[in-house]
Amino acid sequence: MQERILETLRRIEAEQSVRVLYAAESGSRAWGFASTNSDWDVRFVYVRPPRDYLRVAPPRDVIELPIVDDLDVSGWDLFKALGLFRKSNPPLLEWLHSPLIYHEPGGFAAQLRALAEKHYSPRRLSYHYLSLARGNWEKYIHGRAEVTHKKYLYVLRPFLCIRWIEQHGNPPPTSVWDALEGVELPEAARERLVALLQRKQQSEELGAGPGDAVLNAFIAEEIARLTTAVPTLPDAAVPEDDLNALAWRELGV
Repeated sequence: MQERILETLRRIEAEQSVRVLYAAESGSRAWGFASTNSDWDVRFVYVRPPRDYLRVAPPRDVIELPIVDDLDVSGWDLFKALGLFRKSNPPLLEWLHSPLIYHEPGGFAAQLRALAEKHYSPRRLSYHYLSLARGNWEKYIHGRAEVTHKKYLYVLRPFLCIRWIEQHGNPPPTSVWDALEGVELPEAARERLVALLQRKQQSEELGAGPGDAVLNAFIAEEIARLTTAVPTLPDAAVPEDDLNALAWRELGV
């Protein structure tokens, strides 16, 4: 599969006249709880020749390939990526910290990671994860007699990310397993989360059934706590000069 992914990236470079600066896995495989039939979600950042940025009608800033079988590939233009990076865009930060990197030919991604360590916004990132957790909780779990058990993972992983930010002061790892190793968590909630993750890795689906009383109580308490805590976290943005310098370097100007 890795060779298929690399061949797809080479084809994109040839057909689109772009240079791929970075490519990594996103989604459940990067998070660490893919099923046996999970898709491969490849995300990349690319740069065009300088002339393309000086046209009256510049090309689109996104490249999206049709999903073929189990391979989903899409990417963002350099300037789109840097604009979103300046706002601590959560998906982009997760790509940069993915445990499954397919293509990293130069120092582009490393420099972004270094900038993120210094200048990311804990508040914006945590608001994103809190919104994810609350949305999945209210839509799929809260008040339901029967629950699709994998939905717990989409509530609990964002909580781990916020706890990492609170306890470490830097962007969280993309892997849920790495986050679990580095955050304090009530032991009962930790045990149930690990059990869910292990079951998810070993099967296609977790099935449905009654909700977990321990997890439900933890989630309700965590949402209440974070609703008050997240607005107090610091906010920041990457200096524009640093991003301009990075963009100009990649353009060779």
